[in-house]
Amino acid sequence: MSASAHVQKPGWFTVNVMNRLVAWMTRRGLSVWGSRVLAVRGRKSGEWRRTPVNLLTIDGAQYLVAPRGHVQWTHNMRAAGGGELLLGKKTDSFTAVEVADDDKPVVLRAYLKRWKAEVGAFFNGVGPDSSDEELRRIAPDHPVFLITITN
Repeated sequence: MSASAHVQKPGWFTVNVMNRLVAWMTRRGLSVWGSRVLAVRGRKSGEWRRTPVNLLTIDGAQYLVAPRGHVQWTHNMRAAGGGELLLGKKTDSFTAVEVADDDKPVVLRAYLKRWKAEVGAFFNGVGPDSSDEELRRIAPDHPVFLITITN
């Protein structure tokens, strides 16, 4: 699967206030609408990298969606094939498989239905009520990983 160049870097407020606040709460076991801290090994350094993510569950399957596009954690996930999700003192190890673009509309629709207020700006006007064609059009810009908890 080829990686698009689509990346929307977070602003200062997101990096220094919101991400830190959500990560702090999540580390203490307080999930904010499905939030977790994703830990994945860096593809070059091998060191653990952490970032807050939203864990989406659809019919028992769990997904990680990258609303900002092909960011560092998505590149690391492709290289590592999995990682860890942290919530308080609970750590879930998982494997990850990237979802094909044609299979993303149902996942993107569910993600936008749940978190549109938080992430809608990154989807170029596409929302939970958009057509499958519109969701398929933006699918290459938003990596989606199906994860399987292994512990």
